[in-house]
Amino acid sequence: MRKIRIFEHISLDGVIEHAGDYAYGAWTIPYRTPAGAAMLLEAYGSNFDLLLGRQSYDALGNYWPTAGDFPMANALNAATKYIATHRSDNLTWNPVQNLGENIVAGVRNLKSSDGPDLIVIGSSTLTSVLLDQGLADEVILITYPILLGHGKRLLADSIDARELEFVDSKTTPSGLLINTFKHLGRLKKS
Repeated sequence: MRKIRIFEHISLDGVIEHAGDYAYGAWTIPYRTPAGAAMLLEAYGSNFDLLLGRQSYDALGNYWPTAGDFPMANALNAATKYIATHRSDNLTWNPVQNLGENIVAGVRNLKSSDGPDLIVIGSSTLTSVLLDQGLADEVILITYPILLGHGKRLLADSIDARELEFVDSKTTPSGLLINTFKHLGRLKKS
């Protein structure tokens, strides 16, 4: 059985996509270092596949295939990409597979199959579904030492509170925290 591991870049105040002057991810650029990239790739593991929503697949697929020959690009390009989409057109960043019309059933089947861990990058809509359906095993938050104030949050407002268990924390030279948590399920009411 595969593990589903959600990786999300997030500000200290919980924003994953800033709605202001910065395009998706641009606020992360000043904190990117080769050492940080190596730590993140190590956190992904030596062998993984990607589980992505359509918008994240399109955004990542526009960059990584032509990013050059280096460990992060090579690992992402080699991974099989499983896409949660109702539009199967233009899936050209290979190897790639559409999860089908029933995305939850597709993810359940994929999770129960043999293969490497499934890494979720971005894909906030898919992340909310995975957590709500109890399909995610880990949440890895790459936390930046900034406050963005407003923008897209990690979870949709319709998702119930979640309970996580701390597993590990690492710090990059630029001050990022890579925090790993085990997903336990819905937060229990006292």
